[in-house]
Amino acid sequence: MGRRKTWRARAGLNPARTAALSFAAMILVGTGLLALPVMSRAGETPDLFTSFFTSASAVCVTGFTLVDTAGQWSFWGQLVILVLVQLGALGFMMAYSLILLLFRREIILSQRVMLASALGLRNIGGVTRLVRHGLVGTLFFELAGTILLAVRFVPEYGWGEGLWKSLFHAVSAFCNAGFELFGGSLAQFSHDPHVLMVHMMLTVIGGLGFFVWEDLLLAQNWRSLTLYSRLAISATGVLLLAGWVYFTWAEWANPGTLGAMAPADRLVGGLFQSVNLRTAGFALFDQGQMTEAAQAVSLLFMVIGGCSGSTACGIKVVTALVLAAALWAGLRGRPETVICGRTIPRDQVRNAMTLTFAVLLAAFLAAVVLTHVEGLDFLPVLFETVAAIGTVGLSTGITADLTLFSQAILLILMFLGRAGILALSLAFLIRRPTEPRIGYPTCDLFIG
Repeated sequence: MGRRKTWRARAGLNPARTAALSFAAMILVGTGLLALPVMSRAGETPDLFTSFFTSASAVCVTGFTLVDTAGQWSFWGQLVILVLVQLGALGFMMAYSLILLLFRREIILSQRVMLASALGLRNIGGVTRLVRHGLVGTLFFELAGTILLAVRFVPEYGWGEGLWKSLFHAVSAFCNAGFELFGGSLAQFSHDPHVLMVHMMLTVIGGLGFFVWEDLLLAQNWRSLTLYSRLAISATGVLLLAGWVYFTWAEWANPGTLGAMAPADRLVGGLFQSVNLRTAGFALFDQGQMTEAAQAVSLLFMVIGGCSGSTACGIKVVTALVLAAALWAGLRGRPETVICGRTIPRDQVRNAMTLTFAVLLAAFLAAVVLTHVEGLDFLPVLFETVAAIGTVGLSTGITADLTLFSQAILLILMFLGRAGILALSLAFLIRRPTEPRIGYPTCDLFIG
C-alpha cells in the first residue's frame, strides 16, 4: 500500500513553488508599473533595471535602492512601492484574503489550503482565524503608527505631505522594509526619540509575527504561551538588549556614527541600530563609518533576522536558538538537542543547519565574486551581500555605484532571502523522513 499523501499533496499543491512564483509575479507587475513615465518625478520613463531593482527590493521588503525614493519617484511611484511592500510582507494570499474579508466573502476550502501553505501550517484548522487576526492586527498597528508619526510630521510638512510620510513610514517600518522618504536615512531625527521609538515599536511588533500575536491574544499568562512563542519573545528581547549594549559601547566615541550625537541621543541611536539590523533597514548614520568589529557583529544580527510567520526575514531567531542548543549538546557529548526540557527532533535540527549553511554560503560566495569584480575590500562587500539575503537593506554606501552585474547579484540575493528562504522552509515543513532504498556501509572519519 502506497504512502498516505498529505493534505497538500491531495490538493495538488506545491507550497514552495507557489511561494516563489507569487513573489516573482509581484516583482514583474511592480516593474511594469514603475517603468511608466507617471511614476517618475521628471515625467520620463525610468530606467528599466532601476524599476526592476526597486520593485524586487519592495516585494522582498529589503529597502535597497539605486536612487533616492523621494527624489526619483512621484507620489504614484511611491504609492506603488508602498503597495508592493505591503503585499511582499503579507504575501499574496494574505492580501487576497483581506479583500475577501472586506467584501464579506467566505474563504473557501481551496483558498484555506493555499493560505495554510503560505503560512507554513501543517493543517488548515484555525487558518481563517489566524489570517483574520493577522490582517486586523496589521491594519491596527499601521494605523496607530501613522497617527503617532503624524503628531510630528503634520506640523512640519502640512496635512497632505505629513500624513503621506506618516503612512509610508508606518507601513515600511511595520513591514520591516526600510524604505524612507528623507533622503537616504533618518539622521535628521537622531534628536527626536518620538519618531525613532515609533519606528522601532512597529519594527519589533511586525518582526514577532502572526503566530506570536495569536498566541498572546489567546494566552492567559506567560506559562500558557506555547514554547515557540516564549522562545521567540525571549530571544528577540535578548538580541535587542545585547545589540543595544554592544553598538552603544562600540560606537559611542566614533565621530562618524554615534559620536556625533548628544549623549542621550547615542543611547537611543544604539537601540535603533540594534532593532533595525533585524531586517528593518532604517539608518541613522552611514554604516560604512562603523568600526570593522561593529560591522562584523552586524552580520550576525542581519543573518538571524526576525521570527517565523512575520514581516521580517533572515534564518529566524528560533532557528538560531536551535543551532545554539545543538552546539551546546555537541560540546557536552549529548545525543539529543534539548530546549527548555523539550527534545528537538533531529530532522528539525538538520533543517536548521541546512538553511543556515545555505544562506551563509550564498552570501559568502556572492561577496567573493563581487570583491573580484568591483575591486573593493571584502568586509563592506560581505556587509552588502548579507544585508541583501537577510533583506535588511542597510548599506555601506556602495550599492548604487556597483556595476550592473553586481547589482543583479544583489537582486538575486534579495529574492533568495525572501522567497527562497520561505520556499525552503515550506519544503522542510511538508517533507517527511523516508527510509533510504539503498543502505551503504558505515565508516569512521577523523573529525576535528
